[in-house]
Amino acid sequence: MQLTSLPNSLRPREKLLEKGAKALSDAELLAIFLRTGLPGMNAIELAQHLINENKTLHNLFNASMDEFCAQKGLGMAKYVQLQAVLELSQRYMQEGFVRDAVFNSPQAVYDYLTLQMRGLQQEVFMVLYLDSQNRLLKDEILFYGTINAASVYPREVVKAALKNNAAAVIFSHNHPSGIAEPSQADKLITNKLCQALQLVDINVLDHIIIGGESSVSFAERGLI
Repeated sequence: MQLTSLPNSLRPREKLLEKGAKALSDAELLAIFLRTGLPGMNAIELAQHLINENKTLHNLFNASMDEFCAQKGLGMAKYVQLQAVLELSQRYMQEGFVRDAVFNSPQAVYDYLTLQMRGLQQEVFMVLYLDSQNRLLKDEILFYGTINAASVYPREVVKAALKNNAAAVIFSHNHPSGIAEPSQADKLITNKLCQALQLVDINVLDHIIIGGESSVSFAERGLI
């Protein structure tokens, strides 16, 4: 059935305007994003089909470009729109987080990093620059790819920390495999970075590895 054939109370856009976004189902919200359906399938039905096929919204939204575009009713234009919406949402959430962010526990850091690294399919090395009260000055992805001595340069980390007037730093990188356990290479590069930053009186508070829903804190394990 065409959406135009439905009463206003059942049309996603009209329902949102009348009752607010929280009153809509996942399929109805996704239908607003899709805007149109396919022959024999309106936008709500297409949205529900996509949710069923992908099992969760998380799987749909974190699909690779090729996987996303290969699905019924989707394509490059929708992929670009979705990435823009997701990035705007993340930046909106980050603004609220940063205003009051004081990183005084591994859990506080983990919550922030999970927001930053959610959905990344490539390994990245991020540095959080903190002031003397452990308040966030800035976060920055410095390196991409496998984290080891060949890809992470202590000199560049020191230069970036000094540029941002950091009193302390927290390192983090993700394991897209979902396994958060630190490798020997992770431990070695962390030690090198600690030694380099110690020379300029910048404290390394932690190195947190994010792997799926789990994380490992070097500080909690006594590795720093």
